[in-house]
Amino acid sequence: MRHERWAPGRPKLIACPAGGGRAVTGGEHMNQAAPLLEVRDMSVAYGKVGAVVNARLSVNQGQIVTVIGPNGAGKTTLLAAIIGALPANGSARGAIQFAGEASDATDTSIERMVARGMTLVPERRELFGEMSVADNLLLGAFQRYRSGQRDHAQTMDEVFALFPRLRDRRTQLAGTLSGGERQMLAVGRALMAKPKLLMLDEPSLGLAPLIVREIFHIIVELKRRGVSILLVEQNARAALQTADYAYVLETGEITLKGPARDLATDSRVVESYLGLGGRVSS
Repeated sequence: MRHERWAPGRPKLIACPAGGGRAVTGGEHMNQAAPLLEVRDMSVAYGKVGAVVNARLSVNQGQIVTVIGPNGAGKTTLLAAIIGALPANGSARGAIQFAGEASDATDTSIERMVARGMTLVPERRELFGEMSVADNLLLGAFQRYRSGQRDHAQTMDEVFALFPRLRDRRTQLAGTLSGGERQMLAVGRALMAKPKLLMLDEPSLGLAPLIVREIFHIIVELKRRGVSILLVEQNARAALQTADYAYVLETGEITLKGPARDLATDSRVVESYLGLGGRVSS
């Protein structure tokens, strides 16, 4: 496919690399520094069933990057493969460059990626319901504590400053929190690791609109504080309004990518994901 001539104020059309899908809107990230995260040719399969095919994406330092797409597209699987959290029947291949260190997707582990500064807030939050809010938060700092860092009390105060409701409920069992409070706790637990990159899988899922707005305000605040974010989100409209850059993942392949503001007005994205309030399922 030929490249169209680009003019200021107008997105350019570029062709995806081999295996990267159809023509896409927007250029690559305009940043002179190397990306904080770069994923190249990531493919994931469960047995003989392919879930992700030759996915390529990157996140620059201080960016919010979002991945949107329909139900079953492979978005959650992609995050799990990046951090090394695939189930036993899943296998991945591809290259991951994170925080200046290269690794192969075949031998990535959660422990290794967390130690390097990556955390994931899973869709199901996976809190310990019979433990207090404070104890759930402390678990998020375990890797740093094991490496000799003892500033977890200060880090917890920083989390409480971001989520005052968690301070009020620090002794309450996590299983008794509301849905919004559980999401705050899940994000707070991930922040206890002081991540360079925070990956969020469907942070607005099942939450009331007021709480969703609060969660997205917090995402923007985290960016302001220097945390880079890779966001998988069912609320495509909110995701594109919040993110700097966006990818569309469909049937395991990245089919569109570009600055989020450009994808928000792309006719294909508007038709598929921004109708009826912009809600799409994950």
